[in-house]
Amino acid sequence: MQIPPEQLSADALRGIIEEFITREGTEYGARELPLATKVAEVEAQLRRGEVVIDFDPVTDTVDIRPRD
Repeated sequence: MQIPPEQLSADALRGIIEEFITREGTEYGARELPLATKVAEVEAQLRRGEVVIDFDPVTDTVDIRPRD
């Protein structure tokens, strides 16, 4: 079930995005980016509709994934 970001409080949305970004523990990209920059990039992708917030009621988990 998709959850529109505008239905979440700012704190809840940021928490979901931060958990998504830090889920794997370490990122080995071409350059190191601050967490705030990564959060802003994911927020922009959500606004543009490139990614969606998906809630799975069976597992009670939330994920951010590319729009199908």
